[in-house]
Amino acid sequence: MLKFYKSIEILVSIQSLVITSMLPVYTPLPFIYKSSNNLELPITWQIPTIILLTLLFHKKVVLRAFSIYLILGLFIFPIFHQGGSIGYLLTPNFGYLLGLYPLIKIIDNLNNNKINFGSFLKNGFIAICAMHLTGIFYNFVQIIFYSQFNLFLYNLGKYSLGKIGYHFLMLFPLLLLIKPIERLKRSK
Repeated sequence: MLKFYKSIEILVSIQSLVITSMLPVYTPLPFIYKSSNNLELPITWQIPTIILLTLLFHKKVVLRAFSIYLILGLFIFPIFHQGGSIGYLLTPNFGYLLGLYPLIKIIDNLNNNKINFGSFLKNGFIAICAMHLTGIFYNFVQIIFYSQFNLFLYNLGKYSLGKIGYHFLMLFPLLLLIKPIERLKRSK
């Protein structure tokens, strides 16, 4: 029966990853020039969802679900934010997807202790920095391999410096879920 529940947790995690990787973040702006406008942030809900799933489930479940998500995106369906297939390995985006593995492991450290706001923000900032460092390293290896040194700073700005602030910002809405997650874990 325990394997059945783990399978359900993995399926829920995969569904959440697939759905949130395709949802852009929109922020409604107040009426500007008497019209309603939305500001699209250059990120998706994928990282907050990974953090939330890691807080809810054991890291093994989330790591398995994320690995299945990567296999699906590389070999079966184009489910990543900007496409998919085996050619996605050659894009700088894939390095940031690989960076979600250390993010999951760092966020899972919160499951060992009682989660409070300070420890959540500290581990969240460290996890997001580790994810971005993994992406930067992957990008650097690609730049060396293809001898395209002029693209490194462009990719660094586009994929890391242009998004890391938004990723940090997405930690704050998750703060609202810390207490309900704690109550849910105590009730198990």
